Amino acid sequence: MRVLLTGGAGYIGSHTAVELVAAGHTPVIVDNLVNSSREVLARVQELTGQELELHELDLRDEDGLRDLFRSQALDACIHLAGLKAVGESVAKPLDYYRNNLESTLVLASVMKEFGVRKLVFSSSATVYGSSAELPLKESSQTGVGITNPYGQTKHMIEQLLADLSVADPELEVTTLRYFNPVGAHPSGRIGEDPAQIPNNLAPYVLQVAVGRLEKVSVFGADYPTPDGTGVRDYIHVMDLAAGHVRALERSRPGTRVFNLGTGTGTSVLELIESFRRASGKEIPAVVVDRRPGDAAATYADVSLAERELGWKATRSIDEACADSWNWQSSNPNGYEGA
Repeated sequence: MRVLLTGGAGYIGSHTAVELVAAGHTPVIVDNLVNSSREVLARVQELTGQELELHELDLRDEDGLRDLFRSQALDACIHLAGLKAVGESVAKPLDYYRNNLESTLVLASVMKEFGVRKLVFSSSATVYGSSAELPLKESSQTGVGITNPYGQTKHMIEQLLADLSVADPELEVTTLRYFNPVGAHPSGRIGEDPAQIPNNLAPYVLQVAVGRLEKVSVFGADYPTPDGTGVRDYIHVMDLAAGHVRALERSRPGTRVFNLGTGTGTSVLELIESFRRASGKEIPAVVVDRRPGDAAATYADVSLAERELGWKATRSIDEACADSWNWQSSNPNGYEGA
């Protein structure tokens, strides 16, 4: 298939591009490069041996997107583009609602106009909010207790796409609720490269390990968990990317939702210790107060994806941390100056 890959120069998008090519598909990348770099494309091409198209375009530019569809024979779309920093979304809610919602509305409209009926959407475990019981299942309650505008936009887009699929019986929508992506391509050539100080734990720990940041703050050590620190479901980005390809290949009319995680929780201290083993660095960490809105534990029930998509995560936390360190140590400043 020729697959429009929105946000394809980003962290998850670049790894998904590699997996698409490996599976015999052709990704056509659309990215406005707000949080990514052209260097990513060069490295994806290096890894795949295939020349790829990058269209620098904001999805909210409906005329520009229409021109792109007119020039391509597209079979499907994997929609990853969007603003994604939880903390920033609290500070700049208007930016998040405008960007994430409007871009999806325009994309859906143009897809309908050109008869592209297959869509895989990048959602998030944040849609479960704080009220659902563990492990989180696709049937668990969503939309209640969401603590940030980022999560709200994902929940709204899920509802939008479900409504569209009711109106158009030929539309195939697969929504993937990510848990916590970590890791990098094992080559060390592509990985996560946050534009600002990282909001997520793994890239923050890595920047401490390479000396760009001083220490890791552990937000709370008095949770009802085995070691008192928060527990999350960390999934290797290559497993996540493979999940997109499988969802694309096994899509069918209607709306389906799948969790993409490992089904196992890892605590903050366990993750830091894994990074210490991978890097051989001390990685100073200090316990500070809890952050408002943080849950004690979050992890997925992933049995539905295994049953219906034939997919499950296969890589361990130690593999993810080793691959992350390989990327960060080889690229201490990310893609900057490459």
